[in-house]
Amino acid sequence: MDALFIQEQNIFSHASCHDGKMHACGHDGHSAMLLGAASYLSKNRHFDGTVYFIFQPAEEGRAGAKQMIDDGLFDQFPADCVFGMHNFPDIPVGHFAVKTGAMMASSDSFEIIITGKATHAAIPQLGCDPIVVAAQLINSLQTIVSRNIDPADCAVLSITQIHAGNTWNAIPESVVLRGTFRSFNENIKTLIVDKMTQLVNSICTGFDVSVKIEFNPENEGYPVTFNTQAETAIALKAAQAVAGDNCVNQNPTPSMGAEDFSFMLQEKPGCYIWIGNGSSENSCLLHNPHYDFNDEILPVGAAYWVKLVEIMLN
Repeated sequence: MDALFIQEQNIFSHASCHDGKMHACGHDGHSAMLLGAASYLSKNRHFDGTVYFIFQPAEEGRAGAKQMIDDGLFDQFPADCVFGMHNFPDIPVGHFAVKTGAMMASSDSFEIIITGKATHAAIPQLGCDPIVVAAQLINSLQTIVSRNIDPADCAVLSITQIHAGNTWNAIPESVVLRGTFRSFNENIKTLIVDKMTQLVNSICTGFDVSVKIEFNPENEGYPVTFNTQAETAIALKAAQAVAGDNCVNQNPTPSMGAEDFSFMLQEKPGCYIWIGNGSSENSCLLHNPHYDFNDEILPVGAAYWVKLVEIMLN
């Protein structure tokens, strides 16, 4: 259903057989849990109503949820509410975490192309070095969060790619910087965009280089994943019925990661819950080349879906 452009470093028999691609987030496991619940509910109809099972592709940066909505998902399947689940490392096996409000941050990407003047590395005064400018930008952009946003608020800005040059003794003509920024607040998101634009343009003007900055160059950003109160109460009840009251964290720290299930939550009320995948020392962190979905949680997740349906449609 979904994978990442990561070279898997696991050596077990079920490791990816596709070079440079692997299930490093557990979406294969999520699909298996939902299939298990669908199989059970189709044979044991202890509910009164209609349940739609959504197998959403392309969550990893391609906004598959939005594409499904744009293709008429809720027109063809007019659901009243929608629920999602994702495994989470370092939450113990058999445990859940859920809360009303923001569970995951918004996510936006950016690309900055700095164009200077190429020259021999031995005579830098005859060129205009975009690498030096990029270094200044990388440091300066970090001040947006540290010096412009209230420390009580949450935001992060990360440079994740730097591309420039291909030899030792030549200053290249251009540098490309790419990265991401996340927050839980639309005003903070706007502030970051404005400050980035101001810093990038002013620094590049000062160094006499040209620059182009583009936000979300490939796909639009993901909004905040926001759980509605009534649906969260139902999800909590289902999780507690499966795991027990003491095994459900009702006040988890929201994640700065992002989730395109948020697009569905903009269309319908609903709830997004985390299921424990166990210690990251064994199962590893999400998006890690050693990640392995913990098969022990498959029946736990399937049971949650079954109980959720039976509670909602009793």
